[in-house]
Amino acid sequence: MTYSGNKPFSHFRHPILLNTQTFLVSSHCPWAGWVHSSSLTCASHQTGTRDQTPAGTEKAGRDREGPQGQRGAAGTERGCRDREGPQGQRGAVVPRCRGAGRAVPALSSAPSCAEMLRGKRVIVTGASSGIGEQMAYHLARMEAHLLLTARTEAKLQKVVEKCLELGAASARYISGSMDSPSLPEEVVREAGNTWGGLDMLILNHIGQSSFTYFNGDVEHVRKLMETNFVSYVALATAALPMLKESEGSIVVVSSVAGRIAGPFTAPYSATKFALEGFFSSLRQEFIIDKVNVSITLCILGYINTESAVSAVSHVIPDTPAPKEECALEIIRAGALRRREVLYPARPVGTMLLLRSIAPELLDSLIRGSYRLENVRRT
Repeated sequence: MTYSGNKPFSHFRHPILLNTQTFLVSSHCPWAGWVHSSSLTCASHQTGTRDQTPAGTEKAGRDREGPQGQRGAAGTERGCRDREGPQGQRGAVVPRCRGAGRAVPALSSAPSCAEMLRGKRVIVTGASSGIGEQMAYHLARMEAHLLLTARTEAKLQKVVEKCLELGAASARYISGSMDSPSLPEEVVREAGNTWGGLDMLILNHIGQSSFTYFNGDVEHVRKLMETNFVSYVALATAALPMLKESEGSIVVVSSVAGRIAGPFTAPYSATKFALEGFFSSLRQEFIIDKVNVSITLCILGYINTESAVSAVSHVIPDTPAPKEECALEIIRAGALRRREVLYPARPVGTMLLLRSIAPELLDSLIRGSYRLENVRRT
């Protein structure tokens, strides 16, 4: 299909948790609720960064006709409505990230996150609620082209509508479950057919898992690994040719549970350790082969998504960090091609430091911070 009135595409050169369809516990420490009181900008002082469906899956929405009156393939509904208007005229407040990273010579000449991402083609998974939803809204304000995916079609429709209101250059969705081997390729193919390329892949979805003692359910571990790990690999693999062409970015939303194994998250933690291992190794291979595609790992603590709070607040008494700022920091790190981002930086960074110098003390502190009497066995 072609677009009318959309922003031109350009190449990347610069560069828990629970949501409605997913469960991600990403904090196991009494410090996890610490929240710095900085304003919601990309230059937030509290985030640590380091460089470097089955057949019948529903696609929905509305396409505007392009200059030649072309639409999507006959017989399919694709979730798309393109916002038209003069280039650069949007009205939404745009978060900025000035002076981040050594490569920036001076604050006055530093490009903003919005400038880096304006007109970029971005896939966001797990986008119907929680952090994924907030990332979609931030990217919309930055005038990016969005392809969103999650399980719940009705919620995705509402998110797409709001993204267009906020100024997205275009927004569309595909609904389906990532435990389907076919959905990752379908999502990436949709991006290629619609945009002819891809600039950023944000992997954020997660499968359902309980915050409780491991009960020996091996099948659950297998299924969770398919959703939380294998589908990430499949999406990145399918998107890699387009990302190589655009010199784009892969952003992997992970958790402190992928570096520090606390109790009650054994299956979930295993999937996050797998993500860390795979994408860290893949980054090394990209460097060896001189592939200019960045990989950013996002190590998150306890974030105030509604489902996460309701799932773990009876066990973890800490104050969660804001999902809106968390989402913005993830986008910032991806745009600036950072190696990783820690959020919230102080508690997550403290935990990682303590793990390296006194792991048994850290384990004891984690256990001592939980209200163990409230953990239910299944």
